[in-house]
Amino acid sequence: MISSSKTNLIRVYADTSVFGGVFDEEFKTPSKAFFSAVKKGVFKLITSELVRQEIQAAPRKVLHFFEECLTAADIAEITETVLQLQQSYIQAGIISEKHSTDALHVAVATVGQANLIVSWNFKHIVNFQKIPLYNAVNTLHGLGDIAIYSPLEVIADED
Repeated sequence: MISSSKTNLIRVYADTSVFGGVFDEEFKTPSKAFFSAVKKGVFKLITSELVRQEIQAAPRKVLHFFEECLTAADIAEITETVLQLQQSYIQAGIISEKHSTDALHVAVATVGQANLIVSWNFKHIVNFQKIPLYNAVNTLHGLGDIAIYSPLEVIADED
C-alpha cells in the first residue's frame, strides 16, 4: 500500500476497467476496496473524458457507479499535449495504433499530473515491459514518471 496524508493526497487515475471491475466477479473485491480508499480520502480520484466516453458503452450499473464517483473526481483534459504524448508512445512502438486509446489513458494521466494509474489492462497498461518505456518517453517530453499498478497493488492489506 502506498501511504499518503490528507494534505498530500496521491492523485490516482482510474481507467475504465477499474469502474467496470466493481461489477466483475474476478476484480470486484480489490476494485471496491480501491474506491472505498478514495471515499476515505486516501487517494484523489482522477478520470477523464475518455473514460466517460468508454463508460457509455458499459452496462447501466457501471455508468451509474461512474457518475456517482464523479462528485469526488478531478477530470483530466485531453489537450494537444496529451494527444502529442499519445502519438509519441505509438511512434516509440510501445503500443500499436490499434490500441491507441490505451496510450491515451497513459498520456492523459501523465499530463494530468496523476501520481499513478490503476487499471486491470495487463496487456497494454499494467505491463512490466511497457511501464519503463512509457516513462522513458515521458522523460523525453520533460514529464515525470508515472507509476502503474492494478487496484490490488494499491489497496491496504487488511492482515
